[in-house]
Amino acid sequence: MFALGITMQSAAASTDTHTAHRPTTSPAATTLAEPGLGSDSLIQSDDFFQQGLTPVGATVDLTGKRGLSACSGEATMRGLTKGKAAAYADVTWAFDTKDTSLTESIAEGSTDTSAASYEKQLNQLVRDCQDEPAGHWHYGKGHTITLPAGTGSWYPTVNGDNNVAGGVAVIRSGHRFGIVELTGQPSDDPGYMTGIAAAAINRLAD
Repeated sequence: MFALGITMQSAAASTDTHTAHRPTTSPAATTLAEPGLGSDSLIQSDDFFQQGLTPVGATVDLTGKRGLSACSGEATMRGLTKGKAAAYADVTWAFDTKDTSLTESIAEGSTDTSAASYEKQLNQLVRDCQDEPAGHWHYGKGHTITLPAGTGSWYPTVNGDNNVAGGVAVIRSGHRFGIVELTGQPSDDPGYMTGIAAAAINRLAD
C-alpha cells in the first residue's frame, strides 16, 4: 500500500508532478485506472526496506508519459506502445538518501504475445546503452530473474568512474510489462537490484 504522501494524476489531469503532503492510499488510486492498473500494481513502500532504502514520497500518474529510463531520453511507455496499451501506470519514488530515486513505468497489453514483444523492445532499449565511450556511464551485463509471478532482466548502472550505482530492470507478468530504474546505490550489496526487480514483478502480477 502507498502509505506515504503521493500525487495522483490521471490521463486527463494536469502534468504537474509535485509531491503532495497528504496521504492517499492505493484503493483510492486504483479507482482511477482502467481496466486494471493502479498504484497497487506498482512497487510499494514496503518493498524497499530490505533493499536499504527509506522512501519519503511518491508521485504517481496513469498517463504513460513518464520517461522510461536514463538511457531512453524522451521515450515514454505511451510512445513505445503508440498509445495502444489498455492502461498505463507510472511512479517516481523519493528516498531519504541523497541523489537516490526510483522510477517505474508499466502498461497492460492486449495479449501475452504483445507484452512479450514490448518486453523485447524495452530490453533492446537498455542494451543500446551497454556500449559507451570510456568515462561515460552505461548499463552493465544483464541478469535474468524468473518467479512464479513473471520474469525480468536487470542490469547494473555503471558510472563514469566504473563504479556500480543503481540499475534498471525490464519486467513482465502475463500481458503486463514495464521498466523500473533505481538511481543511486543504497548499499554495497549488489543484490538490491534483484530484490527490486522481484518486488516489481510480484506487484505487476494480476
